[in-house]
Amino acid sequence: MSEAPAHDVFVTGATGYMGRALIPVLLARAHSVRALARPGSEQKLPAGVVPVAGDALDATSFQNRIAPADTLIHLVGTPHPAPWKGQQFRAVDLVSIRAAVAAATHARMAHFIYISVAHPAPVMADYIAVRKEGESLVRATGMNATIVRPWYVLGPGHYWPFALAPIYGVLERIKATRESALRLGLVTLDEMVRTLVHAVEHPPTGVRVVDVPEISRAPRLEHLYAV
Repeated sequence: MSEAPAHDVFVTGATGYMGRALIPVLLARAHSVRALARPGSEQKLPAGVVPVAGDALDATSFQNRIAPADTLIHLVGTPHPAPWKGQQFRAVDLVSIRAAVAAATHARMAHFIYISVAHPAPVMADYIAVRKEGESLVRATGMNATIVRPWYVLGPGHYWPFALAPIYGVLERIKATRESALRLGLVTLDEMVRTLVHAVEHPPTGVRVVDVPEISRAPRLEHLYAV
């Protein structure tokens, strides 16, 4: 159990890749979790979560049901991002962050946590553009916020980039490519969960940006869990 003060956390995208790993850890550390779910999808949420029926693309469907949460974690996004999914990024990722920001502003949220993406990068231009716009929307609210910028998150069903690890190792040792290799490095789902838990338990004053090197150094948690 965490020694940090308990928080009441509202999660969008709770049944996705990252949400399924994060929520059990938050609960195990004595935080309360309210999770947005489409009507009929509540059964997909982990035990112990308070389900909130609503549409992540429509702020009015959940903005009055965020309280008493003090922290909102926005995890909605297109699964398995790829360069050809630009339309989905604009229809889902962008619309959902607009809705989440509007709902959080309406609810006077104390802390907003947003999963963005490392940038700049030579590929995924549409994805990066949408996530950068999301960052701008979060900043414009004036809320205390944590913006987390991974590149690729390794985990169940997302292991193919392990083959690139030796290449990253070489690039990190070359002065001309070291900065890019570190900024666009691979992180694990475990490291992302630890980063998000640390963000919940240590909210910033103003806007804090967490890049890949900091994600990879996320503090260990004092209890064991599986992701």
